[in-house]
Amino acid sequence: MQHEITTPGPLLTEAGELAQRGFAKRPLLDYDPRRIGPTAFAPVNRLRLKEWDYYAVTAQDWFFSATVADVGYLGMAFIYFIDFAQPAMREATTVTPLGWRARLPRSSRAGDIDFRWLGARLRFERGPETRRLTVDWPRFHEDRPLHAELLLHQSDAIESIVMATSMGPRHFYYNEKLNCLPAEGFVEMADRRLDARSGAALASLDWGRGVWPYRTFWNWASASGFLGDGRTIGLNLGKGFGDLSAATENCFFIDGKTDKLGAVDFAYDPANFLQPWRFRDDAGRLDLTFTPFFERPSNINLWALKTEGHQMFGRYNGQLVGANGEKFAIDGLIGWAEEHRARW
Repeated sequence: MQHEITTPGPLLTEAGELAQRGFAKRPLLDYDPRRIGPTAFAPVNRLRLKEWDYYAVTAQDWFFSATVADVGYLGMAFIYFIDFAQPAMREATTVTPLGWRARLPRSSRAGDIDFRWLGARLRFERGPETRRLTVDWPRFHEDRPLHAELLLHQSDAIESIVMATSMGPRHFYYNEKLNCLPAEGFVEMADRRLDARSGAALASLDWGRGVWPYRTFWNWASASGFLGDGRTIGLNLGKGFGDLSAATENCFFIDGKTDKLGAVDFAYDPANFLQPWRFRDDAGRLDLTFTPFFERPSNINLWALKTEGHQMFGRYNGQLVGANGEKFAIDGLIGWAEEHRARW
């Protein structure tokens, strides 16, 4: 079952439960954190929230990501850069107490983020049909600075995948995934400068808000690139979090239009994540092999917060079939696939 939400309204009822469950191609529901399930002590509600804006920019030979997150009792900002040619990675993370400096807007379509802590600054600005990312991290790697200025173009016509997912009584996940946003600008480190050029670099956004169970597990796969005829191709697959009986987030995007899929099987070896992964859907419309060439491990242990993640970067090959029967050959599409376990 894939229930599509088509009617605007509040995300949560006054009792803190989801008013609608399912997927949409645009963010139609109004997220109001004041409606989360009440507790006897109101400030505790704020500590239960999990919110983040995760941006990723993919070029042919490099990848750059910048994130600001508020997990209630901690605020976080992190960035990482991967050089596919080496391959090699550089990353940095900073944490604030009680989500300080990491306040995020209620909507994915309006509002800015301005995170500043210990010299690092990440600013995400939403303009008319644009998103501007500015990062200054004076001691990013080996006490050397990083500066990034990236402009992402988001036409009003572009569609996304939006999910309203139950994760148990008074627990929910509301998120939007955007793929294939044309990117331009640069990422500059002490020893090199990476240029994002229109027509060559594409960005994606994972915008998430919700109240999650303390222990969670998920798989996520994503890619943004180009077909042989120049059209953009985006991929978003996921499983493992919440009750997906109303809908999954599985889909692909052709030139900004969402093509919805049902259930997708993730077949991989958890003892060796560098082995090829296989993805197939329940209707014979998706058959992809993902061959990793780089692993980004993510291990955080900060008392109440503990995560273990394996984000694999590699290339997708195979075939997609649109709802109209059109076939799309996928040949060397760069993206990622991950397994993540969290206690947060």
